[in-house]
Amino acid sequence: MSAATPKNASEPLLITWTAKPYNAEVYLYMHFAEIEALEANQTREFDVILKGNFNHSGFSPPKLELYTLYTAGAVQCDSEGCNLQLVKTPNSTLPPLINAIEVYTVIEFPQVETSQNDVAAIKNIQATYQLRKISWQGDPCLPRDFSWENLGCNYTDASTPPRITSLDLSKSRLTGSITPILQNLTHLQELDLSNNSLTGPIPTFLANMKSLSLLNLIGNNLTGSVPQALLDRKKEGLVLKLEGNPNFCTLSSCKPKEKTKFLLPTIASAASLVVVVVVAFIFVFLKKKVPLERLGGVAPDWSLQTGDQSDLVVSLRTGRSGKVAVKLLSQSSSQGYKHFKAEVELLMIVHHINLVSLVGYCDEGENLALIYEYMPNGDLKQHLSGKRGRFSPSWENRLRIAVDAALGLEYLHIGCKPPIVHRDIKSTNILLDQNFQAKLADFGLSRSFPTGNETHVSTVVAGTPGYLDPEYYQTNWLTEKSDIYSFGIVLLELISNRPIIQPSRERPHLVDWISFMITNGDITNIVDPQLHQNYDIGSVWKAIEIAMSCVSPSSTGRPNMSRVANDLKECLMSEKSRVGETQDMESQSSMYYSRDITEVSPKSR
Repeated sequence: MSAATPKNASEPLLITWTAKPYNAEVYLYMHFAEIEALEANQTREFDVILKGNFNHSGFSPPKLELYTLYTAGAVQCDSEGCNLQLVKTPNSTLPPLINAIEVYTVIEFPQVETSQNDVAAIKNIQATYQLRKISWQGDPCLPRDFSWENLGCNYTDASTPPRITSLDLSKSRLTGSITPILQNLTHLQELDLSNNSLTGPIPTFLANMKSLSLLNLIGNNLTGSVPQALLDRKKEGLVLKLEGNPNFCTLSSCKPKEKTKFLLPTIASAASLVVVVVVAFIFVFLKKKVPLERLGGVAPDWSLQTGDQSDLVVSLRTGRSGKVAVKLLSQSSSQGYKHFKAEVELLMIVHHINLVSLVGYCDEGENLALIYEYMPNGDLKQHLSGKRGRFSPSWENRLRIAVDAALGLEYLHIGCKPPIVHRDIKSTNILLDQNFQAKLADFGLSRSFPTGNETHVSTVVAGTPGYLDPEYYQTNWLTEKSDIYSFGIVLLELISNRPIIQPSRERPHLVDWISFMITNGDITNIVDPQLHQNYDIGSVWKAIEIAMSCVSPSSTGRPNMSRVANDLKECLMSEKSRVGETQDMESQSSMYYSRDITEVSPKSR
């Protein structure tokens, strides 16, 4: 490791450069580490000064440890150039030093950002297939020279958002079925999914993608036959490539031989009848009394039960597969069966890494039961309240949880067609797996929007007091923005760790109390004391702004979930770039710190 010092130990270390253009905005990153073995009577302390922008006094680099100072936002130099000075303090016996400096110039693009619908769709596709592509960061289409790999866009004019027109995911190790999120790329002309391990039938929705002119499905494990609607599109000019699917049924091979003409329809009819009977049995006739202990062949571990009110969730051991969570339909709840059925229907069609997965169902005597993946770290509320241990989650972990939950909700709102409103977003419905990845749970109150141009549905108010959207409560009009209000409450809960409703408080509802504290400029007392001020103040402010925009009294003033998720990711990056507890930081300083330079970079558009 090397470092630069001034030739004259008593003089400042001066670094100058000229921005192009001179008044361009820049982001500055300065890296320091003490690389000399200092004697007991030696000290190295200096002021870091960038002309007209910031002044950090009395800085001492840590020994053999990378330490980064960077500007909280873009700074602007003057016509004389940029002037960085490292000035030795009177208490220092050694000159200043610096190991490296990075300068990023902001380039303004005349082109507006890529269509947010396309951005949300491609990010959901990325999450669904867990794609790990280095270039898949920032805006998918902009700047043109740095658009995402294997993705094409059209560019009309500077005022028209680019649209994604081609997507090449060949040889990307895709597994599972062809995701319906693809249909959200409404301008897609070419789709290449060849040479993967995709399974299941070819979905009919591909025929409804009106702009699609090429569909390559070569080299997968698809089954069934080509939907007639897709064959009709082929006649109209769609290039359809299907070779290399060994289990695929072509038009000729789908036709039964003459001698089996009667047998195959009979089997198909019998199979259809079995399906109908099984479904009817599940939802209507499962009333035989079967002891709970027979589930999985072992008794449940009642010491691990969670949940409240009409639901009972227990942990069960199922041999080598470990634990699963079981949700029982309460016999005493008049709405229980309705919610149970709604949850089954929803979880059969939605799949996302930030939604709890349905493993199956079973007969529970006079109850029906849903079997979920087991979430060993309980729910968010338990961790905030201390029921899961002595230590409260760090600010970084809270932001990670918020981002995970936001991505799950974004999928329901934007990735699903028709959109789905959860209707009961709260901290007890955000569960944590073994890696503390957050997943949304409890879809018993969820509603889908009808197809068409409807912006809301009129429905009986349902949800949890405190988290319930007041506009929805007053009008009975349900929209995605109702979920966003509830999510904003969860964010405020993550930030403050205070009760949503506390009658003894001067302003009982948390939103009103935090609004009052913000008016008084008292952010310190808003934040959970258990964080011990161990957080990036800019990140906290940004999170509060996001939360307060989510809980706007009018739904028109609330952002969509894509915007919320992206803003929370910025908060997380800011917190990850923060220095450890060994250095003090004034809340009003424009300088921030990082110990891990690989995670520090200007945000992407």
